[in-house]
Amino acid sequence: MLLWQALATAALAAVAAIWAGGAAAWSAVLGGAVNVVANAMYGFAYGLLRPAGPGGAVIAAIRAEASKILLVLVLLLAVVVLFRELVLPAFLASFILTALLFRLVLIIRD
Repeated sequence: MLLWQALATAALAAVAAIWAGGAAAWSAVLGGAVNVVANAMYGFAYGLLRPAGPGGAVIAAIRAEASKILLVLVLLLAVVVLFRELVLPAFLASFILTALLFRLVLIIRD
């Protein structure tokens, strides 16, 4: 799933670079990176909790999801505040696409 998100981010960054230049490409990279980093942290946090039984798995998933949401909010705020040349359409397109890819992986099986 992280690979799919990284590939989608790279593709959108290439399109953004052609469409609006380097700032748009970096905006797309940052939009995708927010979700890639947050989803990697979700997996790490879930693995650290080592759930015992079905109830423990649910609690671990909720805690990992809460951590992921908090990280997404912090990273979004950091990008908006720190990256002055942010191209919002490229940033949001990449962020939304990578967020949707996370859900798509649940539907598609290898």
